[in-house]
Amino acid sequence: MRRRKFIALLVGAAAGWTLASCTQQATGMRRVAFLHPYLENDSEVLTRVIAFRKGLEALGWIENRNIRIEHRYTGGDLGRIRAYATELVHSAPDVIVGSGTPITAALKEATSTIPIVFNLVNDPVGQGFVTSLSRPGGNITGFTFIDFLLIGKWMEMIKEIAPGVRHVALIFNPDTTPFYPAFLRELEAARTSLALELSASPVHDEAEVEAAITALAREPGGALIVAPDAFINNHRRAVITLTERRRLPAIYGFRQFAAEGALISYGPNTADIVRRSAGYVDRVLKGERPADLPVQAPTKYELVINLKTAKALGIAPAPELLARAAGVIQ
Repeated sequence: MRRRKFIALLVGAAAGWTLASCTQQATGMRRVAFLHPYLENDSEVLTRVIAFRKGLEALGWIENRNIRIEHRYTGGDLGRIRAYATELVHSAPDVIVGSGTPITAALKEATSTIPIVFNLVNDPVGQGFVTSLSRPGGNITGFTFIDFLLIGKWMEMIKEIAPGVRHVALIFNPDTTPFYPAFLRELEAARTSLALELSASPVHDEAEVEAAITALAREPGGALIVAPDAFINNHRRAVITLTERRRLPAIYGFRQFAAEGALISYGPNTADIVRRSAGYVDRVLKGERPADLPVQAPTKYELVINLKTAKALGIAPAPELLARAAGVIQ
């Protein structure tokens, strides 16, 4: 009797799954999975989620009407990134969207068939995600974040806002920033003309973050370049607090960080990049192949200065620098 009931339950469940699948096909509902490098309640990721949704809506994709978007939040943890990448691939969505280099690497390892649209990735050719920017090949394409020419600009701007700077350190986690050698090469090329010393500050946890910032602050004329790094981004509150406490100028790549108290940020508009990635999701859902969609670069760059933090550090930004800023936070 129990066996008959068990079989009946299985048959009923199978019928339900079939009915749900048929209903989904009949209504044209499509599934997109989005894997994020932040925790769910992070203000930066909330901005990106909204931008992605609006990008899809502008193209006729309305959430829970003709498209279902499933978000996963990793907090930059590599183990969680790999686990969620495997989970999402097994669920077989129509498209997977991934933000950042570690997430794109995990998705590439997990599938060679499901279309992947990345955003905010550095050096996708060098990382082996695509064959070339113009002809990606395979199942992956997307939108980059850092043009390497921008890296030298960070050094120029930290020198401009704090002319007394003599030594600049790049802080990053090598586990989540595999592209850091390219960053250091670009910084090395820029430092000579600015008469600056350069060092690398690899970190793996908040204790090492504090030790690196404390050591740099002991030297007169020290400043920090904060790499766009999944680990650092998730621990930015500690970096922002420590640099202000140690009266250390620091520059970041994300506008949101200046809004949260960082001295200065310069980089692409992250929400705009994520919004634009919705366009590639639309094209893939309509039948185009990632292999044929060229990797695109950012189109909007923003300089943001936090005057409150500048005052706390005893810095008076030059009027010409303020005039170039897209945002000045009082």
